[in-house]
Amino acid sequence: MSNHRNTLVAIFTDPIPANIKWCDIEAMLKWYGATIEEGRGSRVRIRLNGVKLVCHRPHPSPDTDKGAVETVRAFLTRAGVET
Repeated sequence: MSNHRNTLVAIFTDPIPANIKWCDIEAMLKWYGATIEEGRGSRVRIRLNGVKLVCHRPHPSPDTDKGAVETVRAFLTRAGVET
């Protein structure tokens, strides 16, 4: 749980970090009850508490860029997940 908590705290940190591993974000989302469906290519569909997000996994780097972290932060806020 502490790894998931650390990932959540990193997502809500200012300034927005650009070194969060996407696999850590996915693991944290699943821990909070999100469902993740594979799409075409690197696309994923995420649902949590009735809120939907469609995004792309980062590649070739495993790190999530600032824009994607900001998108995940907004998604978590809409889904009612707080730090």
